[in-house]
Amino acid sequence: MTGSSPSNRKALTIRSAPTDYEVGYAKPPQSTRFKPGRSRNPKGRPKGANRLPALNDERLKTTIMEEAYRQIAVSEGSRSVSIPMAQAVVRSIAVNAAKGNSRAQRLFAEMLVMTEREKTAIDYKNHWEAELERRQRLGIDASDPIPHPDHIQIDTQTGQVRITGRMTREEKKQWDWLVKRKVEFEAELDELRQMLIDDPNYPHRKLVENDIQHTGKFLEIIRRSVPN
Repeated sequence: MTGSSPSNRKALTIRSAPTDYEVGYAKPPQSTRFKPGRSRNPKGRPKGANRLPALNDERLKTTIMEEAYRQIAVSEGSRSVSIPMAQAVVRSIAVNAAKGNSRAQRLFAEMLVMTEREKTAIDYKNHWEAELERRQRLGIDASDPIPHPDHIQIDTQTGQVRITGRMTREEKKQWDWLVKRKVEFEAELDELRQMLIDDPNYPHRKLVENDIQHTGKFLEIIRRSVPN
């Protein structure tokens, strides 16, 4: 091929160059093989890959409620009835308790006491809130109930009932006395501090500072028992 150009002769030489590398199974062409020291995925693994998505608390609550009230079939004598999952669980506990299972008896008793306590507290709170609103609307002057509905705190998630105020008439007397003393101590503390501000050169300054310290300690004790 005397008439071929130098570039054609070079290409022909490259195509016809002998090689001892055989292309086959597990032996890809050299031009497509990964180069040593280079990553097969230069961009890296995407952030969050192979990681389960976080389950939001509200989504979890929704899932639990859906499962709790999902209808399931249970045997009742000779027939099958459909009831919510939560009811089926409570019924199973009650049946096992009736059969003498001590653990089921204890669990059912705790559930019953907690439920009755929460229901009673809710009914009491709703009744007196409506009654106090009626009194205020009509201008009726009457003593507040004991305990006051504002002092009843109900945790609807756990069913726990907590009363932060007085529960008896005797406790109310003590509460009212503490409230009165709290107001007096706060007023006295303000007067003592203002005295030192008005007269920086007060001759008995040290005594006033000691009074401020002692009054502040008493006031702090009362505030722990009687919050704002």
